[in-house]
Amino acid sequence: MQRGKPLTIASMTGFSRAEGHDDKFSWAWELRSVNGKGLDIRLRMPSGWERLDPQIRGAVQKRFKRGSVTLNLDIRSTTEQGSLRVNRDFLTELSDICKEMGETPQIDRLMAVRGVIEQAEDRADAAGDDDRAKAILETLNTALGALATARSEEGARIDAILADRLTEIEGLVGDAEKCAAAQPAAIQARLQQQISDLLGGSAPVAEDRLAQEVAVLVTKADVREELDRLQAHVAAARDILKAEGAVGRKLDFLCQEFNREANTLCSKSPDIDLTNIGLALKTTIDQLREQVANIE
Repeated sequence: MQRGKPLTIASMTGFSRAEGHDDKFSWAWELRSVNGKGLDIRLRMPSGWERLDPQIRGAVQKRFKRGSVTLNLDIRSTTEQGSLRVNRDFLTELSDICKEMGETPQIDRLMAVRGVIEQAEDRADAAGDDDRAKAILETLNTALGALATARSEEGARIDAILADRLTEIEGLVGDAEKCAAAQPAAIQARLQQQISDLLGGSAPVAEDRLAQEVAVLVTKADVREELDRLQAHVAAARDILKAEGAVGRKLDFLCQEFNREANTLCSKSPDIDLTNIGLALKTTIDQLREQVANIE
């Protein structure tokens, strides 16, 4: 990725890790982010640290607008090893997940999950240290910054893909316009042939009557309005991609409009060439929408 180039969109997918320590404890934040309709924050911390929950959630909300963000805080003593304890709340949560998935919880496997077995140092005293809490929140900010960078870098990759898809749509619309321009003559020739086949050697249909029928068919098959809207949607999508902030919802709505016009084009199409272009448009629009689903 080119240094110094501003990133216009962000993905909802990313991972980051940041570590810190003081004279008694070390800690590590692991953050994972995946697609979500809104902002869903899932937080897992050792017992005794719940008082930081509002500050942690507030820090995440300042950084991100959409995505399912999971934050895991692991704290360990750096002094001599103490006794061990079972994090029963976490163990119960894992057991419930197994049951929801229709599986029988296996205690040996659950006990091997990181975080189920903890050191039994006095966590209340550890969590009660304001300086330590401040340092842990500073480490969180580092992790959030790294996650934002990861999401932006993924967004840059998606941005390039979206630009390619929009170029493809623009090219297909141009091909469709060429087909549409040839429609009146093609419809007239096809109608004349059909009439000739039906009448055989009978008297031909008057030219003015034939022209009226062709005009009616051309009006019904006219796709210029749909093509104009598709071109406008391409321009709108490019403008949105240049904008700052969360643009995923706007692009998702625009993809629905893209698809609506492509469907109408296919339904109006009087010939196989235009139909094939419409189907190619629908395929490219689906590819566009798959990538848009990853954007914040």
